Amino acid sequence: MKLNELLGTEFPIIQGGMANIATGEFAAAVSNAGAMGLIGGGGMDAGTFRENIHKCRSLTDKPFGVNIMLMHPQAAEMARIAAEEKVPFITTGAGNPASFIPMWKEAGAKVFPVVSVVALAKLVAKAGADGVIAEGTESGGHVGEMTTMALVPQVCDAVDIPVVAAGGIADGRQMLAAFALGACGVQVGTCLLVSEECPIHINYKQAVIKAKDSGTIVTGRIGGTPVRILKNPMAREYVAKEKAGADKMELEQYTLGSLRRAVFEGDTKTGSLMAGQVAGMLHEIRPLRAILEELYSGCKARLEQLEQED
Repeated sequence: MKLNELLGTEFPIIQGGMANIATGEFAAAVSNAGAMGLIGGGGMDAGTFRENIHKCRSLTDKPFGVNIMLMHPQAAEMARIAAEEKVPFITTGAGNPASFIPMWKEAGAKVFPVVSVVALAKLVAKAGADGVIAEGTESGGHVGEMTTMALVPQVCDAVDIPVVAAGGIADGRQMLAAFALGACGVQVGTCLLVSEECPIHINYKQAVIKAKDSGTIVTGRIGGTPVRILKNPMAREYVAKEKAGADKMELEQYTLGSLRRAVFEGDTKTGSLMAGQVAGMLHEIRPLRAILEELYSGCKARLEQLEQED
């Protein structure tokens, strides 16, 4: 079964739950454009999280969801709020949500944890997850080590629940590859940063558009907190400090508030411009609907081409 049939959306596409970016308004805009919009709880407190759920619900009658970062200090409270508000779709990151799954299922939600390794996929499947989002290291933000090409088929072989592919997907060819690997749909984030509706600062959007194929870097690999961002002075300095042996506390202080500076102030020098490796494929700012339509129609067109070549 394709993801859109499972979730009641037009396209088999989920929007990534990007912290400080995936607001209630943006999630509603994505849902209205035909995909599954997500509210990202990563940059919110519990009260703001609930407010954004209410905001999203007031702006769309389509299915929408939330993403809860399990390392967030208020993750347990957000988990309860998602259940109380009967949010229909829940994704998680940075941990194992097994203890929350029964509560969410009882509230009627479909639960799709984000996983970066097969072991976690098996754990959440055993705990009752409805599906998993297998996210490769090509993605923006917090990343694992495995590539999408290597991770997705191994997760598909390991679990009997639907698998969504994420990381390195910005056009129809990549979406078709995800289906070929066994996924039932895709999750995208970076290609939506350059949508007209995305609430990030115009400087951030322009930085994504200007990025080359090798325009991203992963900070925090040595310290065990890898995050993929666009290369800028802050990123280069961070990696230099890391290689010189700076401790985790010093590095955290150095990047404190850097994502918010990028998103809200458009600080492209000291801001953390989270983006995936597909940034080099993005060249203009367009409406969400146009981005999603092209992604899906491009997938179908490429499949037809391959069939004709046979």
